[in-house]
Amino acid sequence: MKESAYKNYDELPLFLNVATVAKVLGISPSSGYELMHETDFPVLKIGNRMVVPKEKFVEWVLRHIQGGED
Repeated sequence: MKESAYKNYDELPLFLNVATVAKVLGISPSSGYELMHETDFPVLKIGNRMVVPKEKFVEWVLRHIQGGED
């Protein structure tokens, strides 16, 4: 697994693109793209561009931690 370039949530930009989501999660860009097409992933579409608000991304991560609430 790749190591994230970010050490904490405060370092993240206000909006995350596919490349940033992939870096944060330590996954490939293609896996990040697939994730952003999941129905429960908090994507904001602006034209053809997809971004994720930082706060919604953090909430999504916390919801999906093993043993967390469904």
